[in-house]
Amino acid sequence: MPRIIKLGVKRPATNPLLPDPEPQEAKYTFISVDDHLLEPPHTFEGRLPKKFAALAPQIVETEEGHQVWAYEDTPYFQVGFMCVAGRPREDHRVEPARFDEVRRGCWDIHARIKDMDLNGTWASVNFPSGVTGFGGTLFSESKDQELGLACTRAWNDWLFEEWYGSYPERIVPLGITFLSDPEKGAEEIRRNAKRGFTAVTVPEQPHQQGLPSCFMEYWEPIIRACAETGTVLNLHVGSSGFPKMPDGAPMMELGATQFGPMALGSCAEWLWSGWPAKYPELKIAMSEGGIGWVATLMDRLDNIMSRSGYGQGWPDPKISPSECLQRNFWFCMIDDPSTVCTRYRIGVENILFESDYPHGDGTWPNTQRVIDDVIGDLPLGEIHAITHGNAAKLYRHPLPDTIVP
Repeated sequence: MPRIIKLGVKRPATNPLLPDPEPQEAKYTFISVDDHLLEPPHTFEGRLPKKFAALAPQIVETEEGHQVWAYEDTPYFQVGFMCVAGRPREDHRVEPARFDEVRRGCWDIHARIKDMDLNGTWASVNFPSGVTGFGGTLFSESKDQELGLACTRAWNDWLFEEWYGSYPERIVPLGITFLSDPEKGAEEIRRNAKRGFTAVTVPEQPHQQGLPSCFMEYWEPIIRACAETGTVLNLHVGSSGFPKMPDGAPMMELGATQFGPMALGSCAEWLWSGWPAKYPELKIAMSEGGIGWVATLMDRLDNIMSRSGYGQGWPDPKISPSECLQRNFWFCMIDDPSTVCTRYRIGVENILFESDYPHGDGTWPNTQRVIDDVIGDLPLGEIHAITHGNAAKLYRHPLPDTIVP
C-alpha cells in the first residue's frame, strides 16, 4: 500500500485521453534532440544498495488523489504541463498528474516507441523530469550525499537497462550526474560513456541552483570528462528555473516567453567561462532554446572583439568567440519559422530539430508537418543535416537503412 501524504493542492476533474492520432507520413528522417520522459514508479526498484532500498524515491498517493514522487520526506510532483501530449486542451494546466491521466508513452518505453512511430520520429534524446528535474539536480541536493550518489547511479542504470536498452537504435542515451562532488560526477560520466552513453545534462545556470557558477574551476573534472569521452553536455533552458519575476507578473506566461533570451544568456555564460576555449573537443547543446537569438549573439561577439574593445578577456587568440560558438555549440529548434533564414550565419551544421514530446511546447503528433512547413523548401542537403544528419554525428547515433526524402 502506498503511504498517504497531504499536498494541499486541489485535484480538478480530468477528461479522458484523446484517441490515438493517425500516423504521420515519415516524409523526413527525424532525430528529436529534446524530448522528455516521466520516470515510472519502478525506476529505482532493485537498483540501490540494500542499505538504501527503503530510502529510494517512491510514488506516493496524496489525500487529494494525486500521485507524486517522495524523496527524503519531501514530495515532488509532475505538473500537468509536463505531460500534455494526447490530453484535451482543458487539461493543459499546472497541477499534479496521475500516471493514468497521461499518455502511457510518457513513462512506458514500449508505448513511447509507438508514439515516436506515430510522429515519424526515428530517434530521441530524452531528458529526465519528475524526480530529478531537467538538469538532474535533485539527488545532488540530498541531505544524505551517499544516498544521492546511489540514486544518481540507479537512475542512469534504469535509463540504460530499460529505456535505452530496450530500443538502442531509437533512444539516444542521455544521463545525469552528481553535481555536488565534481570528481564523483566525472566518474559517473566516464562510467556511462564506457557503456555507450553519448550525452549528459546539467543545469544551464548552476549558480541559480545554489551550485558554483560555470565560471568556477569547480567544474573542471566534469568538463574534462565530457571532452575526453565525447559526451555531449546538454544545457536545457529552464532546468535552473525561471528568472526572478517582477511582482504581479504571470510566471508561466512570462517565463515561457523568455526561453530565447534565457538561452542566449546561458550560452554567453558558458562561452565566456572559457571552457570551450580550453577544451576544443567539448560539445555543448543548447536544448529547447531555439535559434532566433544565435545570429544576434554572434554579431554582438564580433562587435565587442573588433570595435568596442570589451572582449579583451577572451582566452584564446587563435579563435574568436563567434568561431568558438560555431565549433563547440549546437542549437535546437522546435519551429523558428521567422529565423531559419539566419542558418548560414549560425552554421547549418550547428542546427538541430526537436519535438519536445510530451510538453506544452511540443509538436507531437504533427512534427513532420511542422518540419515541412519550416524547412521543407530548403536544399535537400540542408534538410538532411537539420532533421537528422547533425544529430546523428553529434550524438554518434545510428541512422535507419533508408533515409527520406
